[in-house]
Amino acid sequence: MPLQFKSVFTKSRTVTAVVVLFVLAFSLHVPMMSMFKIEWSTEPQSNMSFPHLIRQSSNSIVRFNDMLNRTTFPWINFIIMIACVATIKLKLYQSSLVRRPQTSISTSDPKQVNKGLEDQGRSSKDLRVIQSVVLICCIFIVSQLPFLVYSTGRLINPEFDIHKSLTNLFYIFTTISQTFSYLNASVNIFVYYNYNSKYRSIFLSMTNLGSPMKN
Repeated sequence: MPLQFKSVFTKSRTVTAVVVLFVLAFSLHVPMMSMFKIEWSTEPQSNMSFPHLIRQSSNSIVRFNDMLNRTTFPWINFIIMIACVATIKLKLYQSSLVRRPQTSISTSDPKQVNKGLEDQGRSSKDLRVIQSVVLICCIFIVSQLPFLVYSTGRLINPEFDIHKSLTNLFYIFTTISQTFSYLNASVNIFVYYNYNSKYRSIFLSMTNLGSPMKN
């Protein structure tokens, strides 16, 4: 069958991928974190010392962070996600072509009929899961686009930044980017509510909006 997600995304592979991505992300941000150091300052009035964080100026590290962490890798992830969504849509179409001839075959054997109904039920449930994943990915793609636009513009034009000639335009784009990020997190709740019966049941029981729904 064209859709074989369970055999591909196993538990061990998922854990390995998460660990590798975490180590990679942490390693890429180490240079940026090295710009900060902790120093002690003394309060004149109370004569008490307290630690505070100081950022050391390093244009090369900032440039490195802007090029890789804020522009190159986000664009790579953006393109990969679009390719994955397109692949899933293609696989869904291929799967529908495979299942269509099978559903048209009738049989008088009750066992075969029951097996067909069970397979159809599982296929319908898997389809809703895939649809929810595709929808969440599409929402993320749309919400990520403003950030990619302003981060790329900031890299191309140095004046497109804080305290530069295009400061007002920069603030507009950053505000739009933050707004889309908040909308992304907010809209996901409704996607889970619509496609996941267990999530919907727990949500209703926690908010007292209705009795828990059975799966």
